[in-house]
Amino acid sequence: MCNHFSFWDGFLAVYLCINSLFKNQKMKGFHFIILKKQLQMKPWLRFFGGFSIAPGKPSVNKSLDQVAKLLSQPGHVVLLFPQGKIESNHVRKIEMKDGVSYFIPKIEGDCQLIWSTQLIEYFESLKTSVYFDMLDCGTNKNFNFEQLCSAINAHHQSAVQRQIRFTQEDKA
Repeated sequence: MCNHFSFWDGFLAVYLCINSLFKNQKMKGFHFIILKKQLQMKPWLRFFGGFSIAPGKPSVNKSLDQVAKLLSQPGHVVLLFPQGKIESNHVRKIEMKDGVSYFIPKIEGDCQLIWSTQLIEYFESLKTSVYFDMLDCGTNKNFNFEQLCSAINAHHQSAVQRQIRFTQEDKA
């Protein structure tokens, strides 16, 4: 799971998986959930593991069941943007949709849940720098949605605060 701030988020997540999570072992499959209307505009994303979800429609449970099925297979990664929309990468609070509380209990076996706050900055460089700040969220066996939301928000706020090098914010 990671914050959703641009079209490039999926590519950044693949980079992170290859260079961090699956550095010493093989990733068997990479998949990501994309809104149905976005996938209709960019159908080529299916070739890279994208499958659609339509929040508020009866098919949403079918999509979430597919996530549980994929995550029940060791070596498979499913990228989720629990915000459900694109927001600034410096947003102070991550508002998570409750879809994760539907499919995580349905995962068979053990599944590691990981959050990554991805922040983009230029600072004094002409090139963009990407900062990945990962959080181990436990497994599907000890899942609690409220605790997950609290841990992710505390982690994200801390990552953003560490990123702010030149400005001190007033605590008003």
